[in-house]
Amino acid sequence: MKTIKNYLKDAALNKWAPGHFNFSEDEALRAIVESAVELKTPIFVGTSEGERKHIGLKQAVNLVRAFREEFGIPIFLNADHTKSFESVKEAVDAGYDAILADFSALSFEENIKLTKQAVEYAKSKNQEIIVEGELGYIKGESKIQQEIIEIKPEDLTKPEEAALFVKETGVDMLAPAVGNIHGIATNAPKLDFQRIADIKHAVGDNVILVLHGGSGMSEDDFRNAIAVGISIIHINTEI
Repeated sequence: MKTIKNYLKDAALNKWAPGHFNFSEDEALRAIVESAVELKTPIFVGTSEGERKHIGLKQAVNLVRAFREEFGIPIFLNADHTKSFESVKEAVDAGYDAILADFSALSFEENIKLTKQAVEYAKSKNQEIIVEGELGYIKGESKIQQEIIEIKPEDLTKPEEAALFVKETGVDMLAPAVGNIHGIATNAPKLDFQRIADIKHAVGDNVILVLHGGSGMSEDDFRNAIAVGISIIHINTEI
């Protein structure tokens, strides 16, 4: 089986993107995996901090391992939106394949400092692990929201800051704010495709761009985002 890095390189080179789907119950994970088997596609599955608290870190790792062995398809487990260094350590030590070290709510400088710390710890334990950082303000949360969510220009990720961020932290993947919204809002997200292209150009081919907030987006949004540099798409609320 190819490694997680092999699949991500192939996705970026050949303009396709595996889906990333969150779960907190084994029934949901089975449904996600059986769909991937039917479509013969590799997938990412993820647990947020709350989902990990519900299902358990070791339990999530062992469930994914069991499904991987049963169905024989590439399934990679991500610690989604991990917002403290202690939580990063717990997920790394439990055996997750990927970590989103999400310190985007902090200042740019603190985000760099803590994300770099997360990368260094993760790589010291497992050279094959993939670490993602988040930069910019992606509004909303993983639920159906009854209000309009306004996105301001200052919320979006700046290409020049993205370039500095990946250089200083050493992340493998970056989740930018490009008009996307977590969850499903009353207003549909309006992706800034030119900004995605500019960020991709700024960070280079070795950094994978991740699109969060896939719930509520159209298939055209997905296709257009992939065409300009997105290589993983997250979906949670719609599940």
